Amino acid sequence: MPQFDDFEIKMLDILQRDGRKPVSELAQEIGLSTTPCARRFEALQETGIIKGFAAVLSRRAVGLTVEVFIQVRLVSHSDGSPESFIAAVQRMDEVSSCWTMTGDYDFLLHVLVPSVDDLNAFVMHRLMRLPGVRDVHTQLVLQNIKGPGHVPLSHLRR
Repeated sequence: MPQFDDFEIKMLDILQRDGRKPVSELAQEIGLSTTPCARRFEALQETGIIKGFAAVLSRRAVGLTVEVFIQVRLVSHSDGSPESFIAAVQRMDEVSSCWTMTGDYDFLLHVLVPSVDDLNAFVMHRLMRLPGVRDVHTQLVLQNIKGPGHVPLSHLRR
């Protein structure tokens, strides 16, 4: 695990909350002058610790009122099905995130669609028709309590 000093930990914590903060303000908040702060910021980007910056959109404000988690089980893992499934999922705009999982199901998808009818069409006419898909288990999100969230950093301070 990489080692971080207190300045870098504070910097990462602040940037997770406000990625648009100017380096001069960031430097002041963490207690460094601008030049060393800028160097540390650039190093964190170059090493891939800071992967990028993006706008956080309200799904509801853009008409995506249905949020679901879908577990997918494949028929086989030895016939190219996982690779085929992954390639197909990467082309599906409705899938905001996808993870491989341990346990009864092979994949967990986070899906955003405008309506329950759109969810039905997605599951029945697209997802279930992918080669190698054995079954799916859909869980409708009633309320998002927390997230998408920040990356916890408290373990770095030990």
